[in-house]
Amino acid sequence: MGIYGMGTNIGLKRVIDSRQGITYKELLQVRRKYIQKANIRQAISKVVNAIFEVRNPDIWGEGTTSCASDSKKFGSWDQNLMTEWDIRYGGRGVMIYWQVEKKSTCIYSQLKRCSSSEVSSMIEGVLGHCIEMSIDKQYVDSHGQSEVAFAFSHLLGFSLMPRLKAIGTQKLYRAVSVNDEDYEHLLPIMTRPINWELILKQYDEMIKYTAALKQGTADPEGIVLVKFNRTLFLENFHS
Repeated sequence: MGIYGMGTNIGLKRVIDSRQGITYKELLQVRRKYIQKANIRQAISKVVNAIFEVRNPDIWGEGTTSCASDSKKFGSWDQNLMTEWDIRYGGRGVMIYWQVEKKSTCIYSQLKRCSSSEVSSMIEGVLGHCIEMSIDKQYVDSHGQSEVAFAFSHLLGFSLMPRLKAIGTQKLYRAVSVNDEDYEHLLPIMTRPINWELILKQYDEMIKYTAALKQGTADPEGIVLVKFNRTLFLENFHS
């Protein structure tokens, strides 16, 4: 009853209205003692792994190693400490970010602020899903990708597969400096050469933070992405 009341957002007091012999204080005690985030994560992990195990390959196909992720904004009370104004959709609320595997089973979900980076949420979901399935491809929308996201996805061992909304305006970096005549038909979609010196300068730091991400000692948003996005911005600004 406690999980049902919390999961459906009905609340514990409304749940006990339809039950006899159970008081609000008893249900509140159960929630405080047994319903904890870590325990719920473990329970979800067992349910998802069981679903993967009982699937009939003739119906569902072979097990997948790819998933898609996206967020949805939900309205919430102003008193909620995570409530923010959403600049994309308007209104105050919070963001729920889901990681869903190819056969429509949710393997990870997160409660985030509306201003939180979807890139960091994507990386957190890939690393922290706690199920037996390993992810080698991660599909995202335009807000779930960036240059820094591609770099850390490669170092973490999975392919980032974005669906780019403005694909017609995307530009490609050149591997080296070349004459325009060598790529005359590609000039409209090409831009400056890759800054290999910047990659070399930041490589040791990237490896260090990649290892920290895998060990769970670094926060994707607060440490890695903010640091390297700022570095990338400053380098591009000065260049």
